[in-house]
Amino acid sequence: MYWDQLTSPFIDQLDREIPVILPVAATEQHGAHLPLATDRMIGEHFCRLLNDRIPEGVLILPTVSVGCSEHHKDFAGSLSVQHQTFMQQLTDIVDCVVGYGFKHVLILNSHGGNQAIGQTFVEVFGYRHSEVQLAIATWWRIALEALQPLNESGQGGAGHAGEFETSLMMVIAPHLVHPNKIGDKTNVPTVDWAEGDLLAGPKVGLYRRMKAMTPSGVYGDAKFATVEKGEKISKIVVDALQSIIQDFHQL
Repeated sequence: MYWDQLTSPFIDQLDREIPVILPVAATEQHGAHLPLATDRMIGEHFCRLLNDRIPEGVLILPTVSVGCSEHHKDFAGSLSVQHQTFMQQLTDIVDCVVGYGFKHVLILNSHGGNQAIGQTFVEVFGYRHSEVQLAIATWWRIALEALQPLNESGQGGAGHAGEFETSLMMVIAPHLVHPNKIGDKTNVPTVDWAEGDLLAGPKVGLYRRMKAMTPSGVYGDAKFATVEKGEKISKIVVDALQSIIQDFHQL
């Protein structure tokens, strides 16, 4: 069920044990071949598939579609909010949800730049509301082992606007994908301990602006993207997401 498609009386009658999902994303550049809305569309895609499976078993909030993307602002069109702004927005939204009596809230994240502040929010809000089960899940992290065999581009290939995100967008909105603008991998290497992508995060979090990581804005290799791979990623992630939602009832 979608929160904003329901009436106020209908929400008031719902079982407060229903898990509530808050999708958080970003509006930022994804190279020359993917739209700015990529992260938002991917997160909403997973929510839509989950809702199709368990329409009475989950309540999906409107997406927070602008996240923490300052490191992308060297590329035109990228929007960003300050970390404290993002933290406050999550706090205000979840405070409303909890105020109506809902007890299980999952933040579903689809943007790397939201991970650190998102975890901070969970720790701060969770401590102050011990009656609530609160968690954050970043889509590529909830099923790493199952996703690994799909990677054909090797280390660094499944990064920003790379093999996996492009495959998903080929499924979600093929009319917004520009295959003729997919170029060669342009990752700028750094020290070994700071290398990583969606599937293998770096050992140490070295800060680099996206422009320093890749002149094209694409950190990865989109040439390995396919519709079939996008469909497989979708199933793997939604299977994992459904399992998490079902586990909320046992916490």
